[in-house]
Amino acid sequence: MMPRRRAGCALLASTLLAGCISIGAGDSAAPTVYVLGDAGAGSVPKQAPAAPVLLLTMQSGDPAADGTRIAYARRPGERATYELARWSERPERRLVTLVQQRLEARGAFAAVVPLGQLAGDWMLALSIQEIVHDVSVTPTVARLTLRAELIDRRNRTLVARKTESVAVPAERNDPAAAVAAFDRAVGQALDALAPWVEDEVRRAAAR
Repeated sequence: MMPRRRAGCALLASTLLAGCISIGAGDSAAPTVYVLGDAGAGSVPKQAPAAPVLLLTMQSGDPAADGTRIAYARRPGERATYELARWSERPERRLVTLVQQRLEARGAFAAVVPLGQLAGDWMLALSIQEIVHDVSVTPTVARLTLRAELIDRRNRTLVARKTESVAVPAERNDPAAAVAAFDRAVGQALDALAPWVEDEVRRAAAR
């Protein structure tokens, strides 16, 4: 009887150990959280302010920009999301912060703030029209399209509109490389957007 008891105990211990290993494997599969950044050219020497205040607001666009799951596409027009890769905050919300930081560093406005914090005559309305890791091509590509509308709040008129589409190849076919490519895409888009809004405000104010 003793050998059988020892064998049973050994089997039970083996089963419990296997269960612990399985639980540990599940814990190690937690999502990796990524912060969307601006890998652009950075600030330039400060200029005379184009206007005292520029207000920022975000409009709805690509549904993938309104969630924290990172989207990818195996075919044009299709969307899926990575199971184990997420944004730290919604790209729509994060973009407002990145635009604010970029414009503040350039110094073309005395203040750049989200709508509702200060009064101002000029508002920049932003929307992310596309933010997707395109894995249907080789190398894979981070695709980002931003739309910006400059609005004169004094008479509620659209002053100018700009759409900036950027496609940046990823170094590898994985979420981490895609996020690095998205950072470069944001940088390139803001390299074009920042001087555009400054020039448009100056022209509109002069009129």
